[in-house]
Amino acid sequence: MSTVDKFSSVRVLCIGDVMLDRFIGGDIKRISPERPVPVISIRKSEKIPGGAANVARNISSLSGSCTLIGLIGDDEAGRTLMGELERDTRISVQFVASAARPTTEKVRYVSQGQHVIRADIESDEDLPQALEQELLNLISRILPGHDVIVLSDYAKGVLTDTVIRRTVQLAQEAKIPVLVDPKSQHLERYSGATVITPNSKELLAATGIDPALDHDSAVRACHKVLSNTTIESILVTRAEKGMTLLSRKKEPVHISATAREVADVVGAGDTAIATLSLAVGAGAELDEAAAIANCAAGVAVGKHDTATVTRSELLEALSSTQQFSDNETSQRLFPLNDVKSRVALWKRDGLRIGFTNGCFDILHVGHLKLLNFARSSCDRLVVAVNSDESVGRLKGPTRPINNETDRALLLASLKMVDAVVIFEEDTPLEIIESICPDVLVKGADYQIDQIVGASFVLANGGSVLRSEFVPGRSTSSVIAQIASESTR
Repeated sequence: MSTVDKFSSVRVLCIGDVMLDRFIGGDIKRISPERPVPVISIRKSEKIPGGAANVARNISSLSGSCTLIGLIGDDEAGRTLMGELERDTRISVQFVASAARPTTEKVRYVSQGQHVIRADIESDEDLPQALEQELLNLISRILPGHDVIVLSDYAKGVLTDTVIRRTVQLAQEAKIPVLVDPKSQHLERYSGATVITPNSKELLAATGIDPALDHDSAVRACHKVLSNTTIESILVTRAEKGMTLLSRKKEPVHISATAREVADVVGAGDTAIATLSLAVGAGAELDEAAAIANCAAGVAVGKHDTATVTRSELLEALSSTQQFSDNETSQRLFPLNDVKSRVALWKRDGLRIGFTNGCFDILHVGHLKLLNFARSSCDRLVVAVNSDESVGRLKGPTRPINNETDRALLLASLKMVDAVVIFEEDTPLEIIESICPDVLVKGADYQIDQIVGASFVLANGGSVLRSEFVPGRSTSSVIAQIASESTR
């Protein structure tokens, strides 16, 4: 059983600064006549648990269990945050409430994918002694029975020196590892922790050495922290340069970044420490756990807003980093049994599975329209391709023009396609019955009762959709046009 497969048995206690992230999206088309500032016309608003709550969400989305301890105010933001979290059965919410402090809330205004401005509602003063003691009593009672502890410090006053020191002491007595995502430049506050995970900016502020410069600078900065504290290990995240891990009496480990395209860095650190905690809790060595966390962070930065990463997404990202294949495209080609396993993972993550099929002999705009339509109706799209022998039986001895491998590779290279499988039969019914898709898609030139597998999908609660047909766009017409041109 792999480390990721063990995540579902790991119990994480996450303590820290919970917050509500609000994303307000709209259009900016003019400047205010009152002052020289842009006017945003609001189109949508989204509320997402953030901070330590986002760590908990990532633990849950990766199939782990999390007990979340934090502080909220007696306000609408606090009640909204509680409501959002309590819907997740893998998260146990244990909040201390205060009438004197607001729930931390970050409001981000977004236009055309860009953050325009952020407004914060918060108190960053240390908890008063009474609230601090209430929090410690809660931690003392709940801590036993967990496999790993995460301190998610956003410097909003919940993780005081006393809370950190006492939590680390309790964890050491119970032999539970403590992982810290720090926001203080005084890293000695976290002495006794198993590992801390500062980013380059935070480590530079703490040491005066910029770890983003090169590997040597990263190692020197990490060594300076370990020399001045009793922290066991430090894992510094260095943006596009990946991560550097330094443990006492061990050689440094440098891990290359895995992100292919950065959409948004909000919450990527939460994803990293959530994944790290699950891997450590599952018994992985710290270098393996760091590599898995690095891969998860690479997935997170490819998403917008305060995002989470699912276990299937992590497994896919990890498989693409292994050296058994030449490129990402070939990672999407599967035999039937592997497609079934991948679909089972997607379904476990609550993803909607789409399916379509065809010969796809000469890829044309009609195919692209069908595939885009299919992908817009699901979260993951499986495409089944007729083998060469199957095409020959259906289309005649002069077909296919392109062999099955080439056709499958072309489809797998398309962004809207998540998995490609080649089948030998005349119809894809066996595949459809094996994976039981939520959505079955064919072109509008087929009636519902003519679509193979339609009755099975409908009987199992799925839907059958027909994509608009593009007149004159077919492989046969392309071949006829080429033949006509060649005789002129």
